[in-house]
Amino acid sequence: MSFSTWLLFLTVSLAAAFSPGPGVLMAISTASSQGARRAFFSSAGNALGVFIVATTAVTGLGVVLKASALAFGLLKLAGAAYLVYLGIRAWRNAGQPSAVPSATGPVEESRLRTFRAGLLVAVSNPKAILFFTAVFPQFMPPDHVDPLRFLLLTTTFTACTLISHLFYVSCAAWLKRNVASSAKRRRLAGRTTGLVFIGMGGAVLSVR
Repeated sequence: MSFSTWLLFLTVSLAAAFSPGPGVLMAISTASSQGARRAFFSSAGNALGVFIVATTAVTGLGVVLKASALAFGLLKLAGAAYLVYLGIRAWRNAGQPSAVPSATGPVEESRLRTFRAGLLVAVSNPKAILFFTAVFPQFMPPDHVDPLRFLLLTTTFTACTLISHLFYVSCAAWLKRNVASSAKRRRLAGRTTGLVFIGMGGAVLSVR
């Protein structure tokens, strides 16, 4: 792959990564409610999910999902249901101060749940699968899968995802430090986040 071709893919990746989506919203929400350090786990889970989705697209499973209305429909329902669940949970927990246990066990479990949530948001997003199915073949050899090129493209996109999350999380952490926070404002922010998650769930259902 030439350097100019890689730069083109990098540009496309940055544009896609910085477009607000479920993964970005989850990172912002986690940073606002639990802190920037905890948001790292959701971003790491999302990055792993991006790698899984990219692998799915390159191995041909993405084409199957694109061709099979039933398979794609089931994925849409699963992704939409999970986003709506996250929205309802954010709405119900709005205004409640985050409780971070001091014991090692509960903290690790909470981090694992945060990581898993980021992973599930990535792998259940049908838009991501369509993106990789449409974009990756344009940068891969037409007759075979080049493992080195696949790793380069996937690593590039995953790095762009992490950079975008770092940017949004930093903004959320700055707002949390510098904007006066009250129970009323926390409640409003939590319910707004919940509504946005639910709205994204509805948007996923409209993907064709």
